[in-house]
Amino acid sequence: MKREEIVLLSNEDLTKRLKDFKDQMINLKLTHKMAPIENPMRITGLRKIIARLCTELTVRENMAKAEN
Repeated sequence: MKREEIVLLSNEDLTKRLKDFKDQMINLKLTHKMAPIENPMRITGLRKIIARLCTELTVRENMAKAEN
């Protein structure tokens, strides 16, 4: 997910997708511990997507605080 796509999402969509990606990350890590997955770089990619979503949520919260 690119930043341009993330900016277009609403706050509710951001939190929903963040939860979904965190669940995927947990499942992927558990699967990788049991048996090595074919592409372990997927874990890194998910971690980066989660970080982008968290960053966007933080930016929006800071902008909302600044407006008040």
